[in-house]
Amino acid sequence: MTDTVDVNDTVADVYIAAGGQRIRVRYRPGTGIPLVMCNGIGASLEVLDPLVDHIESDRPIVRFDVPGTGESPASAAPYGFPYLAWVLGRVLDRLDIGVVDILGLSWGGALAQQFAFQNPRRCRRLILIATGTGAIMVPGSPRVLSKMLTPKRFRDPSYGAEIAADLYGGRVRTDGHDVAQILIRQLHAGSKKGYLHQLMAGSVWTSLFALPTIRQRTLIIAGTDDPIIPMVNARIMNALMPRATLHVHDGGHIDTLLSSEVFAPVIDRFLGPTKPASRNWQRSITVTFTPGG
Repeated sequence: MTDTVDVNDTVADVYIAAGGQRIRVRYRPGTGIPLVMCNGIGASLEVLDPLVDHIESDRPIVRFDVPGTGESPASAAPYGFPYLAWVLGRVLDRLDIGVVDILGLSWGGALAQQFAFQNPRRCRRLILIATGTGAIMVPGSPRVLSKMLTPKRFRDPSYGAEIAADLYGGRVRTDGHDVAQILIRQLHAGSKKGYLHQLMAGSVWTSLFALPTIRQRTLIIAGTDDPIIPMVNARIMNALMPRATLHVHDGGHIDTLLSSEVFAPVIDRFLGPTKPASRNWQRSITVTFTPGG
C-alpha cells in the first residue's frame, strides 16, 4: 500500500512500517532542516503540542509515537535504544528526509543521544531537555521514581493530578491540579506492554561513556527543581560533551512544555534561522508500506 502526503498541508499524519514496527508520524511542513522531536516515557506525540505551537512556524517538525504509546502498536518483543534509533532512521528514509536536528525530552533524550551517536552525519544539532545518561546517572528520589513504574498517571486523571507536583516539580507545584489536567488531556494512553518495553530500554542503556564522541552542537536544558532528573546530571553531560551549551532554569521536569512560550525562542535561537536546505523539502512525500519494514 502507498500513502501520499502533500507536505504543503498544515499537518500530515501517516503510519509508516519500518523495522518491523508500525509508527504513527505527524509532520509539520516548513523550510530547511526538519526538527525531529522525541517524547518522554508513556506519552503520545500530542503532549509536545505546546512546544510545537511556539517554535518558529516555518520550521519543519517531525513527531512520532514510539511502539506501544499513543497510536503506535506495541512492539512484539522488547527493544533497546540502538534498535529504536535505527527504526527512526528508517522512518525518516520513508519520509525522504536526510539531515535533521533532533530534540529529546526526558526518556526521549536518551533516544536523541543514541540517534546522534549512530548518525553523526545525519544529525546536525542536538537538544536535550530534562534528561540524563540512562542507567548510570544520579537518580531522583526513589519515592518519586516509584510513581513512574506504571502508566497509571496517564490513565487516571485524578491520580495524575494528585502526584503531579511531587513528580514534576517546578511550575506544577503552584499550578498543580489545573496544569496536570491540561497535560493529561493531551496524552493518549498507550499499552502496559509498551510502557514496560520503554522502562526496560532505559534500564539497560547508558550514554555516559559515549558522550565525548558526540560532536554535534548540543543544547542541554535543565531545571533546578526537577525531581526526576536532578540538575547534577545536566552538568555532567555538559562537561563531557565537546560542543554542549547548558541552559539552566529554575523550573521542573515539564516546565519546557508548560512555559513553552519562554523556551521555544531559546530552541529557535540555538537552531538558527530557517532557510532552504540543500534538498527540496517542499514537495509531496510518498510513503511506501512494505511488510516488516
